[in-house]
Amino acid sequence: MDDIITLAYGSGGKKTAELIGELLLPAFGNDILGELGDGAILPAEAGERLVMSTDSFVVTPYFFPGGDIGKLSVCGTVNDIAVSGGEPKYLSLAVILEEGIPTEDVRRIVRSIADTAKRARVRIVTGDTKVVEHGKADGIFINTTGIGVLRHPGLSPKAIREGDVVLVSGTVGDHGTCVMLARNENLLRSGIASDCAPLFELTKTLRPLGTDLRVMRDPTRGGVATTLNEFTEGTGLTIELDETAIPVKKEVRSASDILGLDPLYSANEGKILAVVAPERADEALRLLRTVPEGKDAAAIGRVTSSHPGKVVVRTPYGGSRIVIKLAGAQLPRIC
Repeated sequence: MDDIITLAYGSGGKKTAELIGELLLPAFGNDILGELGDGAILPAEAGERLVMSTDSFVVTPYFFPGGDIGKLSVCGTVNDIAVSGGEPKYLSLAVILEEGIPTEDVRRIVRSIADTAKRARVRIVTGDTKVVEHGKADGIFINTTGIGVLRHPGLSPKAIREGDVVLVSGTVGDHGTCVMLARNENLLRSGIASDCAPLFELTKTLRPLGTDLRVMRDPTRGGVATTLNEFTEGTGLTIELDETAIPVKKEVRSASDILGLDPLYSANEGKILAVVAPERADEALRLLRTVPEGKDAAAIGRVTSSHPGKVVVRTPYGGSRIVIKLAGAQLPRIC
């Protein structure tokens, strides 16, 4: 690791993996934490297994088209529980406020948290508030921890098999691009909004697949590219993506070109990636499309063994390129 912590360590890419692998896991490592899933599957209690996840939110600006840090703080945690196969039930809420933040901004964020929690059907049951000196917290930081009940056991990258199909529930790169544009008032008229949304109803549609649903993840920091690399690294498997099949809004692609971004690395806050058995892929797409958040679901790739441990994108021109984990920080403070 470097001598100092830089923004790259919060990117969700190589530096984040370095921070976890060299600093955190050696200190806290155990069989549950070692799975490194979006949520931790806890031992059975009173006949039911629980799913737990925690996340912190430091987005700038804290209001953006399609959402705000309050909505994000609920969605981010309940979605990690949902893609782990759980049904979210309860949240804790810890807020760090910076001296000088307008009370009306805090009131608006609290309303957003309440509205999103109601939509996600979770209850906020405990919390904490701290206020720090001006200049110490960038307005507001939020941490949420969620607990849910396991409804779909066995989801894991370890279940992926050669021949499986990779699905995405909708257009990619919306959130990261939106937040980047929101930092410049002259670009706000782009019409791009964050995809921030709770996803339990979407993940629930895939339950009929049983063990033919191998794994689900929500591709937040580091985007689709980084999440898929986490599936293949250290294995003999390859994920081959068809670039023409990956849904990207025209406005997002244009803005990404202007800003020098790659939608595959931009954060999403209302999408899931799923890997399913090939004979159930069409059924999975039909199920996803029954929910508004999944109306643009698409099959974007397949699991092979052509480049073990890698993610490869097949271009429209007959070539291919290897897509690595995000290295560095493409977008600071996007979730």
